[in-house]
Amino acid sequence: MTTGQSKANREYERIREKARNRLKKLAKHKEPHVAWHTCVGPQVRWGTQEMLWPVSPRAMQGSATPRICALSTPKKDFQAGTVHYNRPMYYYSSGRASVIWSVSEGAKEGAATERVESLAQPKAFHGDLHEHKPQFFYSCGRVTPIWPVSRGAMGSNERPRTTTLAGHRPYHADFKDERPIQSVVSAAARTTRPNEHISSLAMPKKRSEGPFRAPQWPVSDQVKTSVATGHCVELACSKPLAEGFQHAKEVEWPISKGAKRAQASGRIIELAQPISRASMDHLQFNPNAFTVKESALKGVIPGRIEDLAVPMNR
Repeated sequence: MTTGQSKANREYERIREKARNRLKKLAKHKEPHVAWHTCVGPQVRWGTQEMLWPVSPRAMQGSATPRICALSTPKKDFQAGTVHYNRPMYYYSSGRASVIWSVSEGAKEGAATERVESLAQPKAFHGDLHEHKPQFFYSCGRVTPIWPVSRGAMGSNERPRTTTLAGHRPYHADFKDERPIQSVVSAAARTTRPNEHISSLAMPKKRSEGPFRAPQWPVSDQVKTSVATGHCVELACSKPLAEGFQHAKEVEWPISKGAKRAQASGRIIELAQPISRASMDHLQFNPNAFTVKESALKGVIPGRIEDLAVPMNR
């Protein structure tokens, strides 16, 4: 029992150590891939005032060009010298409001041209416009005109057509109001008695209480001594395997004594010998590789080769 328990403890510690290493691996940040960046530079820790890369002393001692001096000049503050200097809109917003400039004295004393005066005139009203009408003062001024009703119209009687038009639209002839949520039971329905058919349908279904067979019952001697028929025996047999079926070969099978005592033939021994090849040093080393034979030196070029060696004239 102690050996089995110690083995289980070792297995538990192994699984626990493997899970701990996996969690440590997952807890590390993802390393950036070089192919994911358009440019690969030094590691930069954001939130500090360190330079991206060190600046050379020569660059620190260099003088700025006129262009850099012009670009480093701060933007003009248009609020300086005004009553709105240091107003909250400048500090708590972008500080880029519309510029308001002062008007020169010459512009103040200048006279408008006839064209400017004609454009400055407001749009004229229509000739039939009555400016002081009641609907202009007691409404938005954009309603249907209201005119006074004459005495004769006030004292006239209604026409049948006007009365018909003044009435609301009637409901359809087959229209029925929606039923109430709680239906009212009439007094006749409360005092009525069900007929015989309803009483018979209301009766519960009758079920017999037996006879029920006991969970264990005695077996007769005739049943014990009975013999099954051939068809029952055939049906009780398990399903046979297909014809020609072969079981799976065992992983390990015993080797016969004849196979252990067998001797290899001469042909098998010959085929089992490795092929012996000469080394490349001996194959590539040929001291007579560039030596021309005596017969080749005395040879004569045939006429066909001389014809083929002549360059083609184009």
